[in-house]
Amino acid sequence: MPSEETKERIIKTIELGRTVLHYGWIPFIIYIGYTRSNPQPSLVKLITPLA
Repeated sequence: MPSEETKERIIKTIELGRTVLHYGWIPFIIYIGYTRSNPQPSLVKLITPLA
């Protein structure tokens, strides 16, 4: 049976992983779309919609 300290570390690690996944999902999808598209758009057109 794991100790209380081990349980706390596991819970904190899971919470950190959930937070990273929550805030990193959309930027990850945008990055994949940007790098796999052909032809690749310029970074300025990606950032500013009116350019």
